[in-house]
Amino acid sequence: MPDDELRELEAKRRKALWTLANISPGDSKAVDTLAILHDLELQERKDSPHSDKALGLNQVRDCVTVQHHHSGIDIILEQTIPQPWRERFNQASIGSTRLLAGPYGSDWDKFLVEWEREMQHLQNHRLAKAANS
Repeated sequence: MPDDELRELEAKRRKALWTLANISPGDSKAVDTLAILHDLELQERKDSPHSDKALGLNQVRDCVTVQHHHSGIDIILEQTIPQPWRERFNQASIGSTRLLAGPYGSDWDKFLVEWEREMQHLQNHRLAKAANS
């Protein structure tokens, strides 16, 4: 998938996940947001036919290089984050403080924890929707 398309897809996903975060599973207000997320997943699968080989969260965590910066802060080397995870992290980090050499390692760790929480929240919404269907 070209970079600009990936950026757009992940920006839409991020906006939808943030919207969904404020809605309880089973609430009818989630229907449109869940549809957006479903469409984005379909588009991602269509544009990345090898998505069955996509890296899981732990594999991504293991890929990323953490480096101790001379400022005393651990940073990550962005080029070691595989796509689409790099773009997901970038979208979630818009406006965050970072060093020129790279984002804070603690921000990467927070992103991974939050992603896991967001995916569980999304799953809870899907289960509630299926139960109400």
